Amino acid sequence: MGYPDTFEGFVVDSAKTWNQYHKAELKPKPFEDHDIDVQIECCGVCGSDVHTVTGGWGEFEGPLCVGHEVVGKAVKVGKEVKGIKEGDRVGVGAQVWSCLKCEVCESKNENYCPHLVDTYNSSYPDGSKAHGGWANYIRAHEYFTFKIPDEIPSAEAAPLLCAGITTYAPLVRAGVGPGKTVGVIGIGGLGHLALQWSKALGAKTYALTHSPDKEADAKKLGADGVIVTSDDKWFEEYKFKFDFILNCSNAIDKFDLPSYFGTLKVGGEFHMVAIPEKPLPELAALAFIGNACKLTGSHLGNHQEMEAMLKLAAEKNVRPLVETVKLSEEGCKEVVERVRDSKVRYRFTLTDFDKAFSS
Repeated sequence: MGYPDTFEGFVVDSAKTWNQYHKAELKPKPFEDHDIDVQIECCGVCGSDVHTVTGGWGEFEGPLCVGHEVVGKAVKVGKEVKGIKEGDRVGVGAQVWSCLKCEVCESKNENYCPHLVDTYNSSYPDGSKAHGGWANYIRAHEYFTFKIPDEIPSAEAAPLLCAGITTYAPLVRAGVGPGKTVGVIGIGGLGHLALQWSKALGAKTYALTHSPDKEADAKKLGADGVIVTSDDKWFEEYKFKFDFILNCSNAIDKFDLPSYFGTLKVGGEFHMVAIPEKPLPELAALAFIGNACKLTGSHLGNHQEMEAMLKLAAEKNVRPLVETVKLSEEGCKEVVERVRDSKVRYRFTLTDFDKAFSS
């Protein structure tokens, strides 16, 4: 059939074949008045994609097309859409729909809507499947489709739509800015952006890493200091230092969490944006009592935060460090294997979608 009735994407059939991709036809949800169709130019590669296709976050029904850092051109715009027109360069992140009428949505927390639809491996209320961005087109509600500032190249804009908003939103909600001291744990796909947001917002910012070889990168990204946590006593000189710690590391099951908590000021916050496959270490109440610290977490960000983040990225030159790979069966295999093995600094963006779907 073909567009607009069907899309085409690179899919994986099961967790057992997580690194084996092939093209398949995708059936999008029925087009409605608030929907936008995006012809995809490029799409970022997220750790979430790998957690999903490997089955680390649970079983899934194949064929599955992942990818939720989409940049492309709006080619069909519903008659009720405001602010986006055909031909605009736009982005779609990790959420494509919410009800927009429940109490949660009305409080500008639509990223926590109990009815939300993730960009892939998710279904709409009518049973239609949501398909990800390793495809020629994506269909999304206008509220989850964003104009990309001209200053940001597409391949660099793509990772901002998930990794970017995931790290930006909690910093803003915590009031990070001048006079605050922030620690970022894990200088990888999330953490290298978190460092830049924290600095752009005006906070004194430290990188906490188990890898001494990332010290130079962290400083180039704006870190005021780098704390290497491989020393058993690393935390002793940093007690009561941080207002906010953002954890971007999946290796938290190996952490001595009370040591990290002890570096927080009274009432400080240890905030999770990484979503590891393994559980957190067992904690006693005494881990919190010494400084009344908080353990928190978050999921993406809201519409207003996404727009503010893109504006800040354009103004302050916040950019992910990106390696581009051409979209193909081999390209999909390469990026998921390398992300799983932590062999990328620091994000991948799949490109050349026009060539991949030219036939």
